[in-house]
Amino acid sequence: MRRRRLPVHMYTAVAGVLIAVLLAGCGASAGAGRRAGGPVNLDDVAGAAGIRGVGLEHPVDKPDIRLTDTGGRPYDFRQATAGRLTLLFFGYSHCPDICPTTMADIAAALGALPGADRSKVSVVFVTSDPDRDTGAVLHTWLAQFDPSFVGLTGSFDVIAGYAGQLGIELEPPRRQADGSVTVTHGTQVTAFSPDGTAHVVYLAGTKVADYAHDIPLLIAGQT
Repeated sequence: MRRRRLPVHMYTAVAGVLIAVLLAGCGASAGAGRRAGGPVNLDDVAGAAGIRGVGLEHPVDKPDIRLTDTGGRPYDFRQATAGRLTLLFFGYSHCPDICPTTMADIAAALGALPGADRSKVSVVFVTSDPDRDTGAVLHTWLAQFDPSFVGLTGSFDVIAGYAGQLGIELEPPRRQADGSVTVTHGTQVTAFSPDGTAHVVYLAGTKVADYAHDIPLLIAGQT
């Protein structure tokens, strides 16, 4: 069971998009005329072919995350990812749905890109279940998707503090009466542009095609 909560500024950004859609009238236009009588292709609509993630009203600075990688080495998030597009996600390897599908979708999107773009992207996965996600467990789990994905672990309280800086909810893992473990965590992927700030996030269920569409634009600094 996981709940997703967005910070207030993210709700504002999404609400702004919805209001703009509700207020926009439907009528003929020069672009629509090219496809009269058929579905509108978004690539023909001004502005619609831009970033497909959820834009943040205010950019978020890359947090000063200092944790331990899967090899047991200290990892300085800012230093290690400087100048790179960085996709940051908080989750856990025992997750039955959102975490593996998110990692698989990002891996598939990166695999569809030219090598020159792929080499400019870092994917960092921070565990929300550090007691079970040892370095070895994280390494093996992430390698299923892409061996370049970075896994980080540490104490839960420290990890939750970093997540809180981004408005991402984490709750301590809770063991249930039947022996199962419930881990509640936010599910958004935060995309830090090469300039070190996040202008966009991706929610659970984002399509592979949308990641593949946006990544080259984010690398180029488009937000």
